[in-house]
Amino acid sequence: MAQLSGNLLYAAFLLYLIGTAFFGGALKSKEGSKWSKLAISITIVGFVAQLGYFITRWIAGGHAPVSNLYEFTTFFGMTIVLAFIVLYFIYKTSTLGLFALPIALILIAFASMFPSDITPLIPALQSHWLPIHVITTSLGISILGMSFVAGLIYLIKVVDYSKKGKKPFWLEFSLFTLVVFIGFVVITVIFSSMDYEANFKYIDKRGAEATVEYVLPPLVGPNQGELLTEDRMNPLVSLPAIIHTQKLNTVIWSIITGAILYVLIRLLFRKPLGVLLKPAVRRVNLDVADEIGYRSVAIGFPVFTLGGLIFAMIWAQIAWTRFWGWDPKEVWALITWLFYAAYLHLRIGKGWHGEKSAWLALVGFAIIMFNLIGVNLIIAGLHSYAM
Repeated sequence: MAQLSGNLLYAAFLLYLIGTAFFGGALKSKEGSKWSKLAISITIVGFVAQLGYFITRWIAGGHAPVSNLYEFTTFFGMTIVLAFIVLYFIYKTSTLGLFALPIALILIAFASMFPSDITPLIPALQSHWLPIHVITTSLGISILGMSFVAGLIYLIKVVDYSKKGKKPFWLEFSLFTLVVFIGFVVITVIFSSMDYEANFKYIDKRGAEATVEYVLPPLVGPNQGELLTEDRMNPLVSLPAIIHTQKLNTVIWSIITGAILYVLIRLLFRKPLGVLLKPAVRRVNLDVADEIGYRSVAIGFPVFTLGGLIFAMIWAQIAWTRFWGWDPKEVWALITWLFYAAYLHLRIGKGWHGEKSAWLALVGFAIIMFNLIGVNLIIAGLHSYAM
């Protein structure tokens, strides 16, 4: 069953990749062309395959497969695709698929770099609130994520790279962060193929002795770390126990690799990524892109509120006898909620439509991704088991 689950995920990945190519072909023809119909059909088949992965993994593990970073991120990618499919049938915009599916692909590829073994749930997660809280939260941030896709499309079309300023810089930086995710996959595959590992003994945040394994050369080391593996480099610096140094080390390597990939792309095409992508958005109706961005937040915000705050607080009361404890994950969930509440206020009350709304969508998704990646990988907290 576990092998079948993995094969279904692999099939979904390939189908999303093919669907992306077909959506690209649809941009050269009419929106109602065979290319568009084939693209959305292939995407739906890919979604069904990934749904099959989710169900078979649930059966094999005996619990909802959303308990660690591998499972949650693959599920996040699946719900991004689900949100896109719904929006496609409402707006019939192929360009949306050309940007939404690659994000899902990046998320699935990113997840695949983490341990994928099916393991029993730790006691803290043995609750029916696990699927209720996590699945609803993922649906919420996926719908919110579609506002990022729409905002990115909007800004790629309207931002003028011929004029120097903050707008081209920040748009290019947003695209660079997507390349960093690809960099993570590349560098992890490289060192995994070399069977690289470096083990450390260190003192954790409780003052106890512990060990940690690095799968990439240690640029940053654990608190009072002692290298146990021979012929491996020593870290350049050691950090406090509150930091997950092994995960932070991975983030640093990802940024370095992403920067190298970005430079190579710039040298190959001799133009910024935003300029390179402009032909893909030339037929986009800006009013439609703006509406998609707003509708995504209007729907995703209450869903996230339900899963990320209300259900989370109920479970926290049951598991930890308190609704709120200022755990890093809780804090960033609150920051996410406050940001999108401010988005809706500025949009409805202050008339922040169009470009302003698109920029807000990019910032919002950056907060979501920091909560997913930064908090999970770097900051130690009560949610650290979710890795």
